[in-house]
Amino acid sequence: MLEFLFYLMVINIVSFCLFAWDKQRSRKGAWRIRERDLLSIAVIGGSLGSLLGMYTLRHKTRHIKFKVGIPLIVLVQGILFFYVTKQ
Repeated sequence: MLEFLFYLMVINIVSFCLFAWDKQRSRKGAWRIRERDLLSIAVIGGSLGSLLGMYTLRHKTRHIKFKVGIPLIVLVQGILFFYVTKQ
């Protein structure tokens, strides 16, 4: 269980950093991280970092797939986490 919590901590930090990096790149008009990749990192456990990155950096908040998708992923992962740890 400790390894899993460590994984979640790391993946959420990476997720937040990817949102920050993409925001910085967007301001410079440079190459960007694909939306598919940002959503994928949320799906594999970085949803809280993605959500935090979205709203603290005000990045991707106009895109409906992020505005609805990321909170939905957080909800589903929260339910799964609760169910798995309850057992």
